[in-house]
Amino acid sequence: MLERFYPDYKYKAVQDIAAGFFKERGIRYAVLDIDNTLVPYTVPEPTQAALEFLERLRGEGVQFCFVSNNRAERVQLFNQTIGAWYCARAKKPLRVGIGKALAHFGAKPEETVLIGDQIFTDVWGGRRAGLMTVLVEPIEEKETLFFRFKRRLEKIVLNRYESTKEAANHV
Repeated sequence: MLERFYPDYKYKAVQDIAAGFFKERGIRYAVLDIDNTLVPYTVPEPTQAALEFLERLRGEGVQFCFVSNNRAERVQLFNQTIGAWYCARAKKPLRVGIGKALAHFGAKPEETVLIGDQIFTDVWGGRRAGLMTVLVEPIEEKETLFFRFKRRLEKIVLNRYESTKEAANHV
């Protein structure tokens, strides 16, 4: 039952994804979350580390876009120096925004990855759309009661995911 929330891959940060990762897996397109995936919630514009990651994607021939549940003003401000296609208020985990991204690129799900920091929006949304999913640890904790509750539920899923992964490695 919890398997629907398991990411295909998990990293501490986007910068930890190895060079060649996407090419080795036939990935041509990346659907990227912004907040707490590429930059903290409190940082309105791309950091140098985020820009370097996006440049690495370009260098590996991966086209990318931003699909965020945040409001358009936030996504526009982040994207103003990058100029990528984006979908704000994407309603993840619903497939609405992710589907728009696939349609924009003319991409097939099997050649697309979704990278984000939340299990119940990014990973589940990506899996529902048939994409490869990469979960990264949140850059900073958002301190609202809702997010603290959601992160506790995510820990349950991640603990099960890790134990399943460990069991598979011991076979």
